[in-house]
Amino acid sequence: QVQLVQSGGGLVQAGGSLRLSCAASGRNLSNYAMGWFRQAPGKDREFVAAINWNSGWLRFADSVKGRFAISRDNAKNTVYLQMNSLKPEDTGVYTCAADQLLVSTRSEYWGQGTQVTVSS
Repeated sequence: QVQLVQSGGGLVQAGGSLRLSCAASGRNLSNYAMGWFRQAPGKDREFVAAINWNSGWLRFADSVKGRFAISRDNAKNTVYLQMNSLKPEDTGVYTCAADQLLVSTRSEYWGQGTQVTVSS
């Protein structure tokens, strides 16, 4: 009954920015860890960023540090991924996830995924 609905994504030129949103319904997930993964064609899914909604700690993959930011809005039951200085290698399907303990490939809830394409 819990659903994560994503919005945002699309096509952007290298150096540009995009903002992804992930809104939860069916239950308030303000006490859950939430995060983002991405997958390029022919590659494994990789971790991008995570946030703990109780303590506010943040984690980022080395490949996006200094360029991406993760944030939350508990009133809207939503997390965001702000992507700046985008590179072609950032291209892929981005999916949000939520878990009571730890964001990982075993996370309890997942969004539907959205395509991000960065042109050179």
